[in-house]
Amino acid sequence: MRLPKQVTIIEVGPRDGLQNEKNIIQTDSKIEFIHKLKKAGIREMELTSFVSPKWVPQMKDADEVIKASLDNRRNIVLAPNRKGIDRLYETECKSVAVFVGVSKSFNKKNINKTTKESMEELQPIIEELKQKDYFVRACISTSFYCPFEGKIAETDVIDLCSSFVSLGVDELSVADTIGMANPKEVYSLFSKLKDRFPNTMLTAHFHDTRGMALANVVAAMQAGIDRFDTSAGGLGGCPFAPGATGNVATEDVVYMLEQMGIETGIDLPMLIQAIDVIAPLISRQLESKYYRLQK
Repeated sequence: MRLPKQVTIIEVGPRDGLQNEKNIIQTDSKIEFIHKLKKAGIREMELTSFVSPKWVPQMKDADEVIKASLDNRRNIVLAPNRKGIDRLYETECKSVAVFVGVSKSFNKKNINKTTKESMEELQPIIEELKQKDYFVRACISTSFYCPFEGKIAETDVIDLCSSFVSLGVDELSVADTIGMANPKEVYSLFSKLKDRFPNTMLTAHFHDTRGMALANVVAAMQAGIDRFDTSAGGLGGCPFAPGATGNVATEDVVYMLEQMGIETGIDLPMLIQAIDVIAPLISRQLESKYYRLQK
């Protein structure tokens, strides 16, 4: 079995995990959550996003969260358009995430633009960001299935990734947004991406909607992937993907990897302490298996 000796976890709970949470989480609690995640050993994290507070009120405190959370680790902020990028420039954060859905229908539902229109808007923005020496992470949504279009062709995913790579992005985060991918499909796509883009960071992003996320992590590792987006407690979901549940839980992935002898650099008991901060504040039960066993 082809497996890495070490895996990098990119924690997305504070941004992707909380963004769609119904209960408004107080800023101090978000900051405490982030600080405890870092204390547990998280080295890369999505902190928050610069999106419209009218549509995503949970992220209205983005400036405060960033100011209280920056350090020498990779702190990523989602800034999906020009307005968000201009807000980013007013902070000291030097890592940014942008996103596009492979599915035109999903992209239209999500940000009211087709995939092509999104890329036309992002091209000059990404070029500008790279000129300013920002770390740019491209999040590729609906890379396997779309709730509106069904199965997504691998060639469409590869073509979109190729467009981003040609613009100079540093990382591609390739997502199974609605949690329908199976390990065979995961191995196939990531093997092709690994061969096609050997000099670009490739990260796998899985949702556990149908209980296949951990199996998909293993399949991705066998394809050569050693970077994974995870969310503490299994927080998350997507309002534009009917039926999609949370991201795969950080603690479930870390526990599995440790049992397989793969290093993550993350302290599980301290990770549980971080989740303890946020668990009482959210509107639903956490889906994490490991966390529930500790309680």
